Amino acid sequence: MRNVVSVLRNYDDPVPPDARELDLVTFFFAYHDTAFMPVDRAKMNRALFDVLKPGGILVVTDHSAQPGAGTSVAKTLHRIEESTLRTEIEAAGFKLVEEGDFLRNPADMRDAPVFRPQTPVDEFALKFMKPAERRPAEGATM
Repeated sequence: MRNVVSVLRNYDDPVPPDARELDLVTFFFAYHDTAFMPVDRAKMNRALFDVLKPGGILVVTDHSAQPGAGTSVAKTLHRIEESTLRTEIEAAGFKLVEEGDFLRNPADMRDAPVFRPQTPVDEFALKFMKPAERRPAEGATM
């Protein structure tokens, strides 16, 4: 673990200035928090994209909300709709390359807060990759 560096920073500015060409960034069970905080998630996701080397990996896990919930229950239930999170991260240029089902629990109705649940919480794990080609500049057309 001597090559691992733990960094705690504001969500709006998640990357230290000297960090670049990283192999891996992990974002565990906190993306939903950015939905009810004053965070520019698009800016945050672009910063994570930019710090990774081509082929670098972003792994995101979070608590599943019901379909159609988007970010509306992020503060009350501490959940986020998986498709909302995925759309936001892909908008930064990431490509989804793998989904893990090892945290899934179909018995979770996704209608209760994740703290002290009646049943284990349904959670998702998504693996994104920064493609080798550069994403278009903001506002550019293809």
